[in-house]
Amino acid sequence: MNFDQVDAAYRRALGRFDAINIRRYSGAGPHRPFFDWDCHARIVDYDPAAIVGSVKQGDQRLIVMVSDLIAVQFPLPVVQGDKVVFAGRELNIEKADGNTRRVQGRLVAYELQVRGGGP
Repeated sequence: MNFDQVDAAYRRALGRFDAINIRRYSGAGPHRPFFDWDCHARIVDYDPAAIVGSVKQGDQRLIVMVSDLIAVQFPLPVVQGDKVVFAGRELNIEKADGNTRRVQGRLVAYELQVRGGGP
């Protein structure tokens, strides 16, 4: 099975994806510029039993396919402090896990822990 087939199978297994933006700020200060990249993510609420350690109530887990990020020319890797814009809210990426979702050592998807954002 080649990587495109692995990617397609993984995407099918995850099911429905929602449109999001990954946002990265540049510079410093309150009026610093930012850049958005349109992509999709599988959005999952944490199970109550998973709310331990750095995971807080209200945090969400987003699964973002690496092939989608490459397609929109996002400058990898996704890092803590990048943002996700979803449903009119800017959420902070608290953790960007690039190890959990690998197939045969190759990164298929990032698992992001996101938090915050008002309506």
